[in-house]
Amino acid sequence: MYKIKIKLYRKQKALTLQELSMLTGISVGYLCHLENGTRKNPSIQMMEKISSALDIPISEIFFSK
Repeated sequence: MYKIKIKLYRKQKALTLQELSMLTGISVGYLCHLENGTRKNPSIQMMEKISSALDIPISEIFFSK
C-alpha cells in the first residue's frame, strides 16, 4: 500500500512532512491524509511530485505490493 511506502521513503530520506510539502508544493494536510490512508487515489500529478521529491519511481511507491 502506497500510504506505508510514502512514509517509509520519507523517513528514509530524513524528511518531515513539512519538508516534503515544501519540496512538492503539496499541503502537509494532503500528504498526511495520504500517509494515513484517509485520502485515496492521488492524481498522477501528485504521484509525480511525491516520487520526484523522494527520488523513487512512481511505480515503486504507488503500484508495487
